[in-house]
Amino acid sequence: MNIIGFVGASGTGKSYRSMWLAKELGLEYIIDDGLLISHHKIVEGVSAKKEKTKMGAVKRALFMDEMHRVKVTAAIRKCKPDGILVLGTSVGMVERIVKALELPEASRYVMIEDIASEEEIALAGKMRREQGKHVIPVPTLEIKEAFSGYFVDPLRIFKKRSDNKMYTAEKSIVRPSFSYLGDFKIYDNVLCRMCAYEAERCEGVYRAHRVTVYSNPEGVDFTVDITAHYGCNVIDCARLVQESVKGPLESYTSLNIRHIHVNVIRLHVGE
Repeated sequence: MNIIGFVGASGTGKSYRSMWLAKELGLEYIIDDGLLISHHKIVEGVSAKKEKTKMGAVKRALFMDEMHRVKVTAAIRKCKPDGILVLGTSVGMVERIVKALELPEASRYVMIEDIASEEEIALAGKMRREQGKHVIPVPTLEIKEAFSGYFVDPLRIFKKRSDNKMYTAEKSIVRPSFSYLGDFKIYDNVLCRMCAYEAERCEGVYRAHRVTVYSNPEGVDFTVDITAHYGCNVIDCARLVQESVKGPLESYTSLNIRHIHVNVIRLHVGE
């Protein structure tokens, strides 16, 4: 198994360039911040960016949690990759990750300065310091449930490869709790009010009544009771509420909205 280390200080753009570099080196697997990634999908692991402290993030990235380490090690043995690109902030960090996961020693190291200009590195550092932005090299759809409640933005990369072919990839920008932005909370009664407000904007809805919310680590389920205008198609009305409420709520809150259940409890007859 060919192990290649990709080294650069925190916030210099390693994750941003990792997929492209792996392609250039003929590697199909990446280890980055606690995740084993292949073909733009998370194979196994827990992202260090979910940790609430920087120290917790470092421990996660180094696979110091036994259960985490065992799962990723088992996944590597099962997948039997020909090679892996291992990301680290130093050669020493890459060596510790390689040792923890029982991998062969790295055959070579690529430094971030080898593939990125000083201006590009400085820009990446500025985004990290001023906006708390971190990149995960997988599409947003892949991490949506795991990062429910975090600010997540999709990012699409277009880059010319050494063979002159265009390389494209989808990545995700997250703002972890350990960034300077800190943590945030949205209370259930606020979520209920937002749901009711969006429901009442839908055509055919006279009023939104009781809204209940059930939260879990993977996302949020809503149940909303509505009064519909007499004469409307209640099935179409309920479906419209489901479709119209989900998008705005996810946009406002960064939560993964799993289900919106709509109960039409009465009809309103009047003007």
